[in-house]
Amino acid sequence: MAKRALLVGCNYPKTQFRLYGCINDVSEMQKLLLNRFHFDENDVKVLTDELGTPPEKLPTHVNIMAALRKMVDEAKAGDVLFFHFSGHGTTISSVEPGQPFREDEAIVPCDLNLITDMDLRHLIQKLDENVSFTILSDSCYSGGLIDKNKEQIGPTRVKSIPPPPPELHFKARGIPIGSISHCLLSVTSSTTPIEHGTEATPKFWGAIIGTVAGLVGNILPLVFKKDVSISFLPHNEQRALLSSKRSLSEDEGILLSASQANETSADLKGGPLTGGKAHGAFTYAVLQGLDQKRGQEPLTNQRLVKEARKFLQDLGFEQHPCLYCSDGNADAPFLAHRPGPEHTCFLLQNEQRALLSSKRSLSEDERILLNACQTNETSTDLKERPFTGGKAHWAFTYAVLQGFYQHSGHGPLTNK
Repeated sequence: MAKRALLVGCNYPKTQFRLYGCINDVSEMQKLLLNRFHFDENDVKVLTDELGTPPEKLPTHVNIMAALRKMVDEAKAGDVLFFHFSGHGTTISSVEPGQPFREDEAIVPCDLNLITDMDLRHLIQKLDENVSFTILSDSCYSGGLIDKNKEQIGPTRVKSIPPPPPELHFKARGIPIGSISHCLLSVTSSTTPIEHGTEATPKFWGAIIGTVAGLVGNILPLVFKKDVSISFLPHNEQRALLSSKRSLSEDEGILLSASQANETSADLKGGPLTGGKAHGAFTYAVLQGLDQKRGQEPLTNQRLVKEARKFLQDLGFEQHPCLYCSDGNADAPFLAHRPGPEHTCFLLQNEQRALLSSKRSLSEDERILLNACQTNETSTDLKERPFTGGKAHWAFTYAVLQGFYQHSGHGPLTNK
């Protein structure tokens, strides 16, 4: 089983969209994966927009999607994949003639070339069904970033939450889609041809800024050519891409979102609460929840999101982290692979009964188990010692082997 991760932090330095805690989020998450969850350093890719970062390591749309595709393409049954995004989010409401109303949730790379829920759905469709893929998105409007997932912890209305204390400084992690369109227009020429020789006059730009459909159909493809989200491709190309993959079930993909689809999430500036470092409120809550349970039974995805919700509510934040996944994945430990159907103890009770009732009943004569310890005990892994000939062994296995050696030539040993 391999564990692979992509960690993305966008602070958007020297822009009007500047955040402060996203790179710190990624740095702390990387330490957690390596030290707590035993990811290999070579299997954890980090993309941040820290000043001086070379272009190939910046969290642009192209670099993020290339890293995600590589992770997905290399995945095999039983692997655990993790994508952590810390940065701005946005929503896109599309109303086009002859097309149904659609609202896409999106994350905002450092080049503002959006990645939408449709792109993530396409990636998950490529995966083997027995691969675990967890997304933790610390961005505004992030509820619903994985399409067709069951809502385990969803929208909530909490009344009379006291506001955050005045010493807790923060800003929202969200960019209105109109601000993105204006920013993108600033990097294009006012006379750039659009289609069939049409000139991009101020009147033309004013018309398309006023509609999201204009943004989807003109601005992003104009700036980024073919390197745009599936959401911004012509409808026939969208259908061809998505219909060529298998359909998704609710069991595929795990989303831990910083907020509901209609909420902003907080970017905390450095202060006493965070040890002087800036952080995303949700990422910080997740890190605190995992740290407080260190050495205890692993937190399930559901328990972790509930702990994060309570942490943020106690601080006075009106953002509600959500969890979208199957029932089985809700109760699975965070970043742990949920075994496939052959592992009966991880199935739902009705699935267990269906499987076991179809087989003949067992008698007490049909199994022999020699176990290393009682059910309430741990077993021992011996390091290299003189009495083991300088080799490491499990204590019980070494004892069994010694028993065979000492009785060699004296007839077979019974199991007892």
